[in-house]
Amino acid sequence: MTFTRRMILSFAAATVLSASSYVAVAQELPRNVRLVIGSKSTGGDTYQNSAIVAEALAEKLGINVKVDAVGATEAFKALNRDSRGTTLMIFHDQSYLGNLYGVQGYANPFEGYKIGPTVAINPGNAYLVPKSSKYQSMDDIFAAAKAGDKVRVAIQPGGVSEIGFSAMKNAAKVLSPGSEANIVAVNTGSQSDKNQTMWDDLADVINGSIQANEQFTQLPDDDRKAMRFVWITARPATLEQAPAQGMGNTTRDQMLKFAAPETKVPLDDSENFTFDKEFFFLYNQDMDDAIVQQIDTALTEIYAAGEIQKRQKEAFFIPNFLPSGEALAHLQAKRSTYEQVIKDITSN
Repeated sequence: MTFTRRMILSFAAATVLSASSYVAVAQELPRNVRLVIGSKSTGGDTYQNSAIVAEALAEKLGINVKVDAVGATEAFKALNRDSRGTTLMIFHDQSYLGNLYGVQGYANPFEGYKIGPTVAINPGNAYLVPKSSKYQSMDDIFAAAKAGDKVRVAIQPGGVSEIGFSAMKNAAKVLSPGSEANIVAVNTGSQSDKNQTMWDDLADVINGSIQANEQFTQLPDDDRKAMRFVWITARPATLEQAPAQGMGNTTRDQMLKFAAPETKVPLDDSENFTFDKEFFFLYNQDMDDAIVQQIDTALTEIYAAGEIQKRQKEAFFIPNFLPSGEALAHLQAKRSTYEQVIKDITSN
């Protein structure tokens, strides 16, 4: 076959066009996206929140987004293997708290990954006591610790469950140095495990959530499973955005009584500790910045339309969209605060 100059030039032009088209495609999300999450449960808050966001993003961009509940370790592995945007991740503050607490499998996400936008807050992180407890409030708990009584707190160590416990120890130290030694952890597992430690009288206080434990606060006082809230860790500004009816038979105004500033858990001499459980995207650190921008732009438009906020609030999530740059600065500041709390209670 004889190649003419025109054929060679046409072939070269076609090659350039093909390469240009490939670059353009590489800078956008592919048709099919796997959204891995740091939970293995398809009934928990991580899956529920991620499904809402995935559906909105898929509709906006005309792509398929499948939420895959693989758990934190496998999710990070999957993200490490894929820089093309085929695999994205949604998780919450556990992603960096696990690293701060030294949990195996948790690297510093701010060093090994790109941080994407925040999308929502679960305001439900809480601490509860039996209804029959002598502790009516956090003030009672700190007073008991000061008096030398051991206060046993059931937690799942290494993350969201433990950060409130760390804050309790820190607050005891702020209020009465040395009394923090009397706030002691009962390390256990899932929420059902933490509940059981209370019912078996192995813990005085448990970490729980509004969503999982509110039903037990409605039981009669003489029911052995009956509980009372003593602390909700969310910022008051977060809880104030919740529906007025609250959840179950606990209204928003009732919830606010268990949050700062009405319930005081000092961070230092001038500020109370608060913690919002925030959900956000994580990306492979080599993923094209154009894809980052594409997701930011799509979510900006989705949240501007207002429909996603309705779905999130119906599921007791607080909408909280911040584009990638703002999300990074915000989450790094949170990490620094909690890192200091952990250091303060472990220093001599």
